[in-house]
Amino acid sequence: MRELAMFPLEQTVLPSTIVPLHIFEERYRALARFLAALDEPEFGITMIERGREVGGEDLRSNAGVVARVVQAEEFPDGRWGMVAMATRRIRVERWADDDPYPKALVEDWPDSDAGVSPESLNGLSSGLRRILAAARLLAPDRRIDEPAIDFDDPTYGAWQLIVSAQLGALDNQRLLREPGWQNRAVLAHELFDQRAEVLEALVGYDCDG
Repeated sequence: MRELAMFPLEQTVLPSTIVPLHIFEERYRALARFLAALDEPEFGITMIERGREVGGEDLRSNAGVVARVVQAEEFPDGRWGMVAMATRRIRVERWADDDPYPKALVEDWPDSDAGVSPESLNGLSSGLRRILAAARLLAPDRRIDEPAIDFDDPTYGAWQLIVSAQLGALDNQRLLREPGWQNRAVLAHELFDQRAEVLEALVGYDCDG
């Protein structure tokens, strides 16, 4: 267990997600300055379950991710632009004071199994292609490419597929909280099917209209 600087957001961030941040609130400016002084800057991200990012007084999830800073810049007016990459799951054991920025005692949350199976990875790939096919029919003037997935790392690739499906925050929170890939892949496949069915229904509605 260790103390980690935290950045609660009004969304669920999953491993493999690229997270762009525009930092203007003073407590997060202090966090950015702290991170800029580190050799390997990392911070935690959890979803705000109730409340807002600005001003505090929020209810935060205890399930989150570690994000590694890959680019940061301070602007002349004191704001920061930052890009981070979410890498792995963490579990918040206890929140500390928000002074001068949010902090929590966290521990890494490894999966309870060996990772996603090739069959599950293929199923998720097929499910994503179905979603993208429906999205292209729904928005024919918009270019929708298949994402570049790292299949050399099946677990990371599976997270990339889930992120690319653009599920809702609560669905992503359910996936983040699953102990391991045996159940997570089954749930993800069900959620992929549900999203595809909604998009296909919208395509049919457009055609009928």
